[in-house]
Amino acid sequence: MNDEAPMTTAGDAIDEPLERIYADYYQRAAPFLAGAVCRPGCARCCIEVGDVDATTLEGLRIRNFLQSLPRPQRLEIAKALARNRRFKQQPGHVRCPFLQKNDTCRIYPVRPFSCRQVYSLTACAEGGPTVHRQAAALAREAVAALQRLDANGYSGHLSYILELLDDDALRAFYRAGGFDPGRIMRFARPRRLSINRLAVSMD
Repeated sequence: MNDEAPMTTAGDAIDEPLERIYADYYQRAAPFLAGAVCRPGCARCCIEVGDVDATTLEGLRIRNFLQSLPRPQRLEIAKALARNRRFKQQPGHVRCPFLQKNDTCRIYPVRPFSCRQVYSLTACAEGGPTVHRQAAALAREAVAALQRLDANGYSGHLSYILELLDDDALRAFYRAGGFDPGRIMRFARPRRLSINRLAVSMD
């Protein structure tokens, strides 16, 4: 796995370091992913199987992508995110707010790693995905690399990460390399956001 240096400033050059980690995972997991039966419109993992988590750096990239969309789409997405946050307060899984009516992903080019790592060797209609243990281990290594890259940031459910980044002052502080978990504790604790720096140090 790439040993990315901790990123202390979340600047505009977000894509390249993230894509290196994604590409490294895809290269190493290729023998396992080759047998995947996943196809466009197969979206059970986006609805019932897992949580759509992201790091703040991935969230910032997604936020930048959303800001480039026409205003009507942005308003529609804002409503979907608000619904998702309400539903997320209840037990169980919730439909991803970026899943469109035809079960395709609205943010596919910038989707977080939690989505990129999902695959299955069998159709998921009757159960969850079937994956290789080795691929799952590689995915955990990739998550750790993402957390090291985003050492001043946080990880958690994507709609909460985007909500966190909607705070202009906090976003500017984070982009400038600021690190102050106490500043977001009241927000983060009930939403179960993780501190990347601590998560990596516990591995």
